[in-house]
Amino acid sequence: MVRWGHFGVPVLIFPTAGGDFEEIERFQLVAALAPLIDGGRIKVYSVDALAVRARLSSTTNIDDRFDSFLYEDVLQRVRLDCQDARIEPMLVGASLGAATAVMTLCSHPDSFRAAIGMSGVYNDTIFNVSTLEGEQLEQLKARSLILGTGAGDYEHPHESEVLAEIFRAKGINCRLEDWGPGWAHTWSTWREQLPGLLEELL
Repeated sequence: MVRWGHFGVPVLIFPTAGGDFEEIERFQLVAALAPLIDGGRIKVYSVDALAVRARLSSTTNIDDRFDSFLYEDVLQRVRLDCQDARIEPMLVGASLGAATAVMTLCSHPDSFRAAIGMSGVYNDTIFNVSTLEGEQLEQLKARSLILGTGAGDYEHPHESEVLAEIFRAKGINCRLEDWGPGWAHTWSTWREQLPGLLEELL
């Protein structure tokens, strides 16, 4: 786990498939967020994508174990670092990391304030929104979700569109942002889009 910045809203960013906790720095996403970080508006955290790699290799029960790790360990470390036992981080991910961000918010709407999924790869075998109900659903209605997708190379906008419709049908605040055919499934897209999406939620 690594952190960039010293003040502001905590933002936990999940790597893409196979990425490690420093992936977002190597691909200059941290640099793209520098104005928000240096301005003390956000603190960025990242963790390893071990769960995504395990999921791709069909390791059983990895999602439940990784979810427990995020909720019981990572969240508590972020709160300790922020010196606030109740602070609610935002969640961000791209590609398969987007599914992790969305799943984590839906699993723990009592502890995370929002999720941004960019170019998400969402699969019914990974997450089934239709199971949300009761207090968990009511808490989620007070949160914010943004699903951004391009229509360029290797993008799958239909997956984001279907997921956004399911959220809306349940009364959950979810906005779908279609960046159009000029935006491909690549880091240059995410570097360009993420700062503005975070600005909306700060």
